[in-house]
Amino acid sequence: MSNTVMIGVDHGYAATKTTHFSFSTGLVGYEHEPYTRKDVLELDGRYYVVGTGRQPLQKDKTVTEDYYLLTLAAIAKELEHRQAGPTAAVHLAAGLPLTSFGRDKKKFREYLLRDGKPVSFHYEWAAYTVTIEAVSLFPQGYAAVLTQTELLDEPSVIVADIGGWTVDLMRLDGRIPNAAPCRSLELGMIRCLDEIAEQIRRSLGLSMTAAQIESVLCGEANSVDNNAKAIIHREAGAYTRRLLSAIAESGLDVWAMPTIFLGGGAALMKRHVSATDGLCQPLILDDVCLNAKGYERLVGQLSRVSGDG
Repeated sequence: MSNTVMIGVDHGYAATKTTHFSFSTGLVGYEHEPYTRKDVLELDGRYYVVGTGRQPLQKDKTVTEDYYLLTLAAIAKELEHRQAGPTAAVHLAAGLPLTSFGRDKKKFREYLLRDGKPVSFHYEWAAYTVTIEAVSLFPQGYAAVLTQTELLDEPSVIVADIGGWTVDLMRLDGRIPNAAPCRSLELGMIRCLDEIAEQIRRSLGLSMTAAQIESVLCGEANSVDNNAKAIIHREAGAYTRRLLSAIAESGLDVWAMPTIFLGGGAALMKRHVSATDGLCQPLILDDVCLNAKGYERLVGQLSRVSGDG
């Protein structure tokens, strides 16, 4: 598979990430061609606008075709960015939460692989023919932290991957994931944003979008009402404290062990965790594409080991 393109995809509830892109996991289907081709996937005579709105929660991502369609869009974006051509063999690298890894691994691989048959589709203004030749799956969050050698040398480290719907927790003992204390908490950023929006409605009678709230959390959106900004930051602080307590209640003590925070919510932790919280040693990785990059890195390492052997 020397000519195969390696592409890592992080299939999040709120966003789909590759090495170079992050876009909303929303997907809207149309029978007829939309007025623009931007962000439009065409497959089997049907059109899908990618990155629009919010995807309904699917605990089993193989139930519908949505995540497969989002995968095709992600592949097209990466092929175009890498100038790899519209016809390509792809080795797909992806992940699953460690809590469901053993249960869902086989089903998710088959869902993505589609028997290794080529699929032809259009994305935006280009036609693609893609053959997914192989699918490698890894524990979500694990690949992203392997580069953090200064913390991985610790005897025990907590990893908290803060996604859209869930916060996936694991503990590494001597760099090896320990399955026993792994948890998946339904306390992701969607819950945080929805709670903030509700508090603003109650207090100010304003209906703010998730995009507006996120922009305030990132230090942007100067046009937003100052009272609304105060509520946003207050509630974000409350969410952070609630999350830290929930992690501790799960049997992982962030005050006793170093903790790596990553995922879409990591930037929030950077702004709302302070020295007064008394965390043992927090490391906050706010690159949302880090899981996808980690998947590609792991496949490369495994390929080199296999070649050497």
